[in-house]
Amino acid sequence: MKRSKQARAGRKRAATLSQLPTERTNPASRDLDRKSALQIAKIINAEDAKLARAVKQALPQIARAIDLIAAALRRGGRLIYVGTGTSGRLGALDAAECPPTFGVDPKTVQYVIAGGPKALGAAVEADEDSRQLGRREIARRKPRKNDVVVGIAASGRTPFTIAAVEYARRHGAKTVAVTCNRNSELGRAAGVEIVVDVGPEVIAGSSRMKAGSAQKMVLNMLSSGAMTRLGYVYDNLMVNLHLKNTKLAERGITILQRAARIDRTTAEAALSSAGNHVPVALVMLKAGVSRRAAARALRNSRGHVREAIAAAKAELGSTSF
Repeated sequence: MKRSKQARAGRKRAATLSQLPTERTNPASRDLDRKSALQIAKIINAEDAKLARAVKQALPQIARAIDLIAAALRRGGRLIYVGTGTSGRLGALDAAECPPTFGVDPKTVQYVIAGGPKALGAAVEADEDSRQLGRREIARRKPRKNDVVVGIAASGRTPFTIAAVEYARRHGAKTVAVTCNRNSELGRAAGVEIVVDVGPEVIAGSSRMKAGSAQKMVLNMLSSGAMTRLGYVYDNLMVNLHLKNTKLAERGITILQRAARIDRTTAEAALSSAGNHVPVALVMLKAGVSRRAAARALRNSRGHVREAIAAAKAELGSTSF
């Protein structure tokens, strides 16, 4: 009896899947297997050109999610991506890139992927269908009211991801869905629904293509937007990076040169005086204060560089009489 119910549910899901826009065949890529390499590339490129327009339609919802994430991180919460397959790997990629780009603790932006870390390099499709595993994996992260959980699924119907988002929402976390199909179960499960309608893929059903690219664009906006709102970006410079290798050390010097409009020698000296901490050096340069005063201003502003500069200037002014 149980197997019969599972079989019927499986057939229903399969029928539903075939009706989704992302699963349909694309007229623009008919006879793709008979095209030359250049023709194939042109077709894929023409379809990819539509992605920015599709993402543009979701900007109000993306902005709302950015504000939710920034508010959560400001309160000491976390951004947790959840997904399976390509969607899960995209979440893992964005999570991995936040610490070196914005200088945040690796625990601040996390990921949950069906199948665990081994799924980053190999397909673990069976786990995608398990709601139980979705609940179990997100439960391990103990989502709470200061967290934002972002469920990513091109179809919007992945049981693992839906269950994880539902669990997180029940436990007080803010939730966001990133999908490529409207009226999805994942969208209904989340507090904020971001839908990027990319249409059918060049290779029917291969959602690692347009859907995956669109999801990556959205995740870039979510993390970069939130970190910018938190002040880890000054002007359009990633000033909160840690100088862990030669390339990053060189980038830190260049950032100081551009932000403070100084020459290389002055930037190097300021960075050395600041203990190789770019935000401290920038506050020192822009506000004309000591390393100690700059560090204090950054602590008080919770790392918001522009606010720290303004506060340091104000403090200097109040003590100059």
